[in-house]
Amino acid sequence: MADMQSLPAQNQRLPLQPRAIVPSATFLRRFQDHAPNSSQIFGFFTLVISAGILLFLTGLTLTASILGLIFFTPLILISSPLWIPIGTVLFIAIAGFLSVCAFAIAAILSVSWLYRYYRGFHPPGSDRFDYARSRIVDTANHVKDYAGGYLQGKVKDAAPGA
Repeated sequence: MADMQSLPAQNQRLPLQPRAIVPSATFLRRFQDHAPNSSQIFGFFTLVISAGILLFLTGLTLTASILGLIFFTPLILISSPLWIPIGTVLFIAIAGFLSVCAFAIAAILSVSWLYRYYRGFHPPGSDRFDYARSRIVDTANHVKDYAGGYLQGKVKDAAPGA
């Protein structure tokens, strides 16, 4: 029974007593509050290992490139009169092929857009096309009206009695 009466007293908190502030204790407390958790440590080690592997592969690639250049420089110099014309022909052939492909794709897309426009499907940009067409028609009508009035005035000047 005495144990039952002492339990509520143990659960009650005592008011906090002011403690003396020790600079090293606050530093340690701040360090513990900002300490990384295990997933952050695992991520950091993964980053370090990946960076090390990539750095090793970069060094290996650079070393192989330099050694290859050293060993194959005489062959490149001897055969250079062949490489320049071959490179020029290949460049022109590849550029021509890519240009033809690009023009073909542009033509197919244009025909597809026109087909959808004339079928009434209103493809993207059709509102701007309609606006431009109406502006051109309006301008042509204004020019026709102005030219008609201008020509009629010149005819009256040429034949005042007519």
